[in-house]
Amino acid sequence: MAEWSKALRSGRSPLLWAWVRIPLLTIFCFFFPYMRVYMDSHPLGCTMIGGQVAKVIESKNAKYPLNSWMFGNFGWRTHTVINPEKVPVELQVRILGDLKGLSPSLALGNLGMPGNTAYFGLLELCKPQEGETVVVSGAAGAVGSLVGQIAKIKGCRVVGIAGGPEKCNWLKKELGFDAVIDYKSQDVRAALKECAPKGVDCYFDNVGGEISYTVIKCMNLFGRISVCGSISSYNTDPKDLPKVPILQPDFVFKQLRMEGFIVTRWMHRWMEGINQIRDWIAEGKIKSPETPTEGFENLPRAFIDMMRGQNLGKAVVKAKI
Repeated sequence: MAEWSKALRSGRSPLLWAWVRIPLLTIFCFFFPYMRVYMDSHPLGCTMIGGQVAKVIESKNAKYPLNSWMFGNFGWRTHTVINPEKVPVELQVRILGDLKGLSPSLALGNLGMPGNTAYFGLLELCKPQEGETVVVSGAAGAVGSLVGQIAKIKGCRVVGIAGGPEKCNWLKKELGFDAVIDYKSQDVRAALKECAPKGVDCYFDNVGGEISYTVIKCMNLFGRISVCGSISSYNTDPKDLPKVPILQPDFVFKQLRMEGFIVTRWMHRWMEGINQIRDWIAEGKIKSPETPTEGFENLPRAFIDMMRGQNLGKAVVKAKI
């Protein structure tokens, strides 16, 4: 590490360097399905986008103490150097707050962007009420698994949609979902009528496509739909898009409300969501499953595995430097 720091200084005095440049060492990296969309527009050689938890390895700046944990959208890289006085807003750099003894890797999951995506996307857009039925697709992923747990805290009946018996059993037995539909082996429409006999009040949509069409057809009067993602379309050829089914009559006669969102809408309330989820975890109300992969060099493989649905909860890579 000393050799790396010396090379980066490039002749600057150690004291000056530690004041105006903060070197960071990558510890954990995360990725999301939406990142697949960016690949086609980024030529080979570009740094892949993505967030990470890094550690300050040299500093004399009081804002960024030595060995402190930091989150930032630094992309897929092993080391980063920042100017603490000129940090681009889009990097969303922040020192991790009091995690109450929890793993810093959670800042990439339940205590980070995925956590607030679930928290605000569900509570602000769906506004679930006690006794209502909430359906979440992509239920075994980082966001979906948390959406279901928050809905349970709010007193709702939770129905998850996931692929494969392992995920479905895990959601029911480990996370407490009331019912789970295996879209790979079940008829979603028939299963949904059985799992949600009173209809669907809130739908948290992570996948789009045929599954979402089926859920929306089962919505109740004044149902609310929060659109977080569209995993089913991320590998679709833009020149050969599937035809869109007609849903407008359902929206009119059932007076449904559907709204898409990007979580940075609530950046001004960021720590509200993080602190609440942290407290729920500490109280044992929320579990924070991760699918870890060792080694920075295994990031591409871990990303592909996630796109194939091989993760339970948040997929995280721990770098070995």
